[in-house]
Amino acid sequence: MGWLAVAVGGAVGSLLRYALSLVANQPGWPYGTWIVNIVGSFCIGVFAVWGKERGVLSPELYLLFATGLMGGFTTFSTFSLEVVAFWMEGHYSKGITYGLTSVVASILACGAGIWLARQFSVTV
Repeated sequence: MGWLAVAVGGAVGSLLRYALSLVANQPGWPYGTWIVNIVGSFCIGVFAVWGKERGVLSPELYLLFATGLMGGFTTFSTFSLEVVAFWMEGHYSKGITYGLTSVVASILACGAGIWLARQFSVTV
C-alpha cells in the first residue's frame, strides 16, 4: 500500500504547488516555486525526524507525507527551468540570485525543520 500513499500524497502536493503558483508567481520572479521549495524543505526535515528518527509516523504515513506530498509539492525541475530561463533571457544576476537564494534558503529551512521537530515530542 506504500504506492497508494505516495500517489495520494503526490497528487495533493502537486495541487497545492499549482494553487500557490497561481497566487504567488509574479512577472519577473517565480515566488511560488521559491516558496514551495523552502517550505517543502522545512517540512521534509520535520517529516524525516518524525518518520525516520522518532518513529512517530508509520512507514505508510512517512511515504504519504515525505515522499508523496513533499515530492509533489516541491519543484526542483521547475526551479531548474526557471534559473535557465533567467540565464537565457540575459538576466544573469537574477538567475544567480534566484538559484543561490533558493538552494541556501531551502537547506537552512530543512535544517530548521529538523531542529524544530527535535524540540517537541509528538505522537500520532
